[in-house]
Amino acid sequence: MDSTDKTAQQAGASPVAPGVNARGPSRRWLRIIPIALIMYTISFVNRTSISLALPSLSRDLHLLPQQAGMVAGIFFWGYLALQIPGGHLAEHWSAKKWIAICLVAWGLCAAACGIVRSYHELLLFRLLLGVAESGVWPATLVLLSHWFSRAERARANAFWMLCLPGAVVFSSPVAGWMLDRWNWRVMFIATGALPFIWLPIWLLFIRDYPAQASWLPAGERASVTATLRQESEQLEEGNKIPYLRALLRPQTFLLTAVYFCFVGGQMGMLFWLPTAMEKLRKLNSLTTGILYVLPFLFGALCLVLISRHSDKVRERRLHVAGSMMIGGTCLLLAVATISYSLLLAFVFIILSGFSAFGPMGAFWAIPTETLPSRVAGSVMGLVNAFGNLGGFFAPLAVGYLNAKTGNFLAGFAYLGALTVLGGALALFLRTAPDLPRLQAKEVKS
Repeated sequence: MDSTDKTAQQAGASPVAPGVNARGPSRRWLRIIPIALIMYTISFVNRTSISLALPSLSRDLHLLPQQAGMVAGIFFWGYLALQIPGGHLAEHWSAKKWIAICLVAWGLCAAACGIVRSYHELLLFRLLLGVAESGVWPATLVLLSHWFSRAERARANAFWMLCLPGAVVFSSPVAGWMLDRWNWRVMFIATGALPFIWLPIWLLFIRDYPAQASWLPAGERASVTATLRQESEQLEEGNKIPYLRALLRPQTFLLTAVYFCFVGGQMGMLFWLPTAMEKLRKLNSLTTGILYVLPFLFGALCLVLISRHSDKVRERRLHVAGSMMIGGTCLLLAVATISYSLLLAFVFIILSGFSAFGPMGAFWAIPTETLPSRVAGSVMGLVNAFGNLGGFFAPLAVGYLNAKTGNFLAGFAYLGALTVLGGALALFLRTAPDLPRLQAKEVKS
């Protein structure tokens, strides 16, 4: 690769797209990624703002710890509903239009959480919020696969997925301030209004394919379209797999198991860390919100660096497995050291951000690099749907262990062990370099 190609790759342009301007980032990165990032940041704020509200909400609605865990986790049962249809519609209809419909639906459900009067009403609207958001993740991954080549995909995924730690980092202090100044009802209604503000921007600026983008230079538009078409044709030629068989192949179940462990560790800590901090030290909501963001700031940094390195060396499996094992081990060390040093334990909590977000860019590059486009969206929907059930069971398990033991040590040890297990399972994933060998086996059989 000559110096011009290297510069293009570092700038975010495909090294195989000769029409791309190498003097700076492509407009694709400056337009598609930020708008998608803010869209899903809003989604994640609506989903997770309940974590900071749980202490005051539990007091107002008289929730037991197990009920609080159910409120945190019920979202993920609704999140099963539209994952596979969402990925399929994004690939075969329009990711842009499908996500726009979801924006309206989840805004209404998020605001409704601010007017509930009982535990059962809150459960209902949290469940419906999960349904409304369930088709957005696979649809956005499909959209990115339409805009960024295989050599760029982990970075594209990573820059978009900065919305997850970004939502925690930027919303937690604001949510804490609203809780101190007003209450959790105002916070839910305010966050529910955000999707309606972003909807016109989404409709105006997003296109489903580069060929539809008049703002993209003609040379880059042609070269990116040709590159993506060539990659798609290569996958189609080597993966003539029936639709149902693609959904039921062992790789899909393994991806789901890894993601279940990942989401369980991530969401368990995300939902329960504020409550654990409040019980350990009497802090106001604003201080808790500020301290709460530190693991996620570190996680955001890991997400970018690990994904960038994954693209550079064209390796996915070890990047996923290694980051999960390191982060899970740090969480276990936090539990082991808390009785000796609260400061050291919190340092390990921060370092556990390695697994909270680090694996995501490389992980979600695997389906689009190993499956043809006609099934990749549905497979990603299935993996995301059932993998996200970890976000239901983990908060529930932590709530149960907290009630049983009177503290969070056993619960956080469970989260650490679950994350390490997911890292070990990731070692068995098949990635793009494995395809020629696997295809040869299929031909012989």
